[in-house]
Amino acid sequence: MSERQYDIVLFGATGFTGALTARYLVDHAPPELKLAFAGRNKVKLEQLRSDVDAPEVALLHADVEDPETLRAVAESARIVVTTVGPYLRYGEPLVAACAEAGSDYLDLTGESEFVDRMYVAHHAKAVETGARLIHCCGFDSIPYDLGVQYTVEQLPRRVPIKVDGMIRASGKPSGGTLQTVVMGLSRGKRNLDAHRARRRAEEPPQGRSVRLSSGRLHRSQGFWAVPLPTVDPQIVRRSAMLLEEYGPDFTYTHYAGVKRLPMVAAGIVGFGLLGVAAQIPPARNALLDRIKSGDGPSPERRARSWFKARFTGSGGGKRVVTEVAGGDPGYDETAKMLGECALCLALDDLPPTSGQVTTASAMGPALRDRLVAAGIDFRVISTEDY
Repeated sequence: MSERQYDIVLFGATGFTGALTARYLVDHAPPELKLAFAGRNKVKLEQLRSDVDAPEVALLHADVEDPETLRAVAESARIVVTTVGPYLRYGEPLVAACAEAGSDYLDLTGESEFVDRMYVAHHAKAVETGARLIHCCGFDSIPYDLGVQYTVEQLPRRVPIKVDGMIRASGKPSGGTLQTVVMGLSRGKRNLDAHRARRRAEEPPQGRSVRLSSGRLHRSQGFWAVPLPTVDPQIVRRSAMLLEEYGPDFTYTHYAGVKRLPMVAAGIVGFGLLGVAAQIPPARNALLDRIKSGDGPSPERRARSWFKARFTGSGGGKRVVTEVAGGDPGYDETAKMLGECALCLALDDLPPTSGQVTTASAMGPALRDRLVAAGIDFRVISTEDY
């Protein structure tokens, strides 16, 4: 791997989030790291390279419809980072190429079906070649994955642990996120089939229990806690399966924090209507056509955005409340998280892992230290015995 031509290749660099990630990598990578941008439009790549003032960055041709170009990128790089989604539509050829080449792979997917299908199809090959396949390296799902790990670290070891997570945020979701929601709602049976196939293929932890709880609507810390069926609990579950420090019996529940009950009701109705529309092809296509995945809000709008993920963990007679907080979740902090994941894999002394792993299991405290240094806050709010 040290003999690869490039340390980090960013695929999809000319999209909105890709360009933010490109700038972050150029601004924060040490000079000795060899970076490259990859995409199918050379003119756009050259313009991006000029915009970020990085003439030393190489430009590579890569096209999701040309597997040979993806294979060439994977074989040339230690780490391949991709922002090209929706991943169910465009993602698998690059995952396959990285698993085959033994290259580390990072993405921004929030698509649980994609994560499950990639595990079934490519985990074993990645274990064989030593590749680390790490999905959900942005706002989905780093605040929750690393936030739960941080919470577990505050509790006694080798005891049953229960963690509840609650997210609050203000910011415009990315077009890719909205496309993910619509596509996910339209693929209920296929999502379930992929989940079941993953469960059959996945080896459970020996002598330990890891569970996800669906939760219930209730009041917590001054908010209505609304069960939130996103990809994030799936990632937390995978980390808990891989890491023994999560204890012999681990349970996680995932919520959104909403101030007022009418907002909860409006959200449930709106989500239900969206789910119905997603099942009707003309309505679904009209929704997807209106969502632009390459656009994003202005810097001024992003500067006003924020997120706070709060975790309540209990175990061994101790209860702890922690928080992970940062700025614009959909774009700025996502680009920061993805960029720091790539730098962490490239530069830091990490535990040996391979196959489909997670940010917590592959990078854990090393990545958390990087994010704290980059301005994302991890803190303990309170601890008590019970």
